[in-house]
Amino acid sequence: MVFVPGEKPGNEQEVRLQNASKQIVQAAILQAVQQVSQENQQKEKKINSSVSLQLERGELTKKHEKK
Repeated sequence: MVFVPGEKPGNEQEVRLQNASKQIVQAAILQAVQQVSQENQQKEKKINSSVSLQLERGELTKKHEKK
């Protein structure tokens, strides 16, 4: 329920429930964003690690030489 400015809510418990719901949704969104960020960082580390290993082995330079 959304209250128009100047309108008084009919029930304090309803307002508390709304606030609790908002906090739950905000916490869930924050957790999801943090999880996606963490997963992206892990993927980036794996990619960087793989590229470093390929450079050490000379695999990337061999591919470039073929072109």
